[in-house]
Amino acid sequence: MADKKALLAGLNEDLANELGASILYLYQTSVATGWDGEELREFLTPEINGEMAHAVFLAEKIAALGGKPTTQPVQHKCPKDVKGMLKYDLKLEREAVENYRQRCMQAEEAGEIGLKIQLEGLIVDETTHAERIERFLRGL
Repeated sequence: MADKKALLAGLNEDLANELGASILYLYQTSVATGWDGEELREFLTPEINGEMAHAVFLAEKIAALGGKPTTQPVQHKCPKDVKGMLKYDLKLEREAVENYRQRCMQAEEAGEIGLKIQLEGLIVDETTHAERIERFLRGL
């Protein structure tokens, strides 16, 4: 039971992070200016839906496991320039990868092997996001 409680708490943290990332990306696409801002909008707009899809998945899993999904997003800082935004986003993506690695271990310990495999898919998504941000940053 302790394994399941820890897993649910971790999944709720992940949900809050995904909700916060969606809001942050929406904000960034709204306020970024100049040519770099145009490129950022093109790059991040699809990510808003991707982060929300992760949030929906997590909320459904939390409920399926008997938990109560959070409705409180993590509040993020809001860098003013595009390069600062992307550096911050890269940090968040790397943190998400590490959090999902931990959640995979918790899922396995709780006997939730299907969930572990699904979380590994989120690791792939977040790793891909991080790699894309790194490439974008190299061009700035």
